[in-house]
Amino acid sequence: MRFRLGAALLSASTLLAGCSDGDTASSESAAELAALDTDDQKASYGIGMNMGGQLADARDRLDRAALMRGIEDALQGNEPALPGEEIDAALQAFGEEIEAVAAEERMRTAEENIAAGEAYLAENGAREGVITAASGLQYEVLRQGDGERPVIENSVRLHYRGTLIDGTEFDSSYERGQPVVFEAGGLIAGFTQALLLMPVGSHYRIVIPAEIAYGPGGSGSITPNSTLIFEIELLEIVDGG
Repeated sequence: MRFRLGAALLSASTLLAGCSDGDTASSESAAELAALDTDDQKASYGIGMNMGGQLADARDRLDRAALMRGIEDALQGNEPALPGEEIDAALQAFGEEIEAVAAEERMRTAEENIAAGEAYLAENGAREGVITAASGLQYEVLRQGDGERPVIENSVRLHYRGTLIDGTEFDSSYERGQPVVFEAGGLIAGFTQALLLMPVGSHYRIVIPAEIAYGPGGSGSITPNSTLIFEIELLEIVDGG
């Protein structure tokens, strides 16, 4: 149930565009005064956060007053203020416009990421100790272990930290306080390639070009065509492969 109510209100209340600065300021002022003491208030706030997250891409075009009117009408069981066909047409046009803007932004970001990644790879590849594989994967041996190398069928226990080329950390087993177990063959291509190079006990720093990372689709907070940096400590092979 995460949150069916929120989804229903969203579809019922995204009606109009063009919020004025005054409407935004007054709604923000009222929101800041809302109490968050009881469980019902906290749950209501959580529902609002969920709805706000779904609406974030459209925040600059939402008319807050119309939005709140739709929510109130839905909650009170009032007759819609507009014919259903008119609402459906407005929602479809609104959604298509928002998606077109989002697609354009993704494309722009992807192109910027490719250019930034190529520049970073060129600079990093020129550093002493960095090896560039045929796939474009770059790796630097911070500590070379003396154990066995995993094969693609193995599961391995390791510590890792992942960052973007601007230093933004997007994942880390160190932050969670314990190593993780992965199937060597179940990861993005560049990470798998690096693991198969590493004897147990090794600590590598790797740079993965976008085409052997998440590519144009991205993943979560990782935007399209991002070049990724990982530090990996291979602790053990969990199975015999």
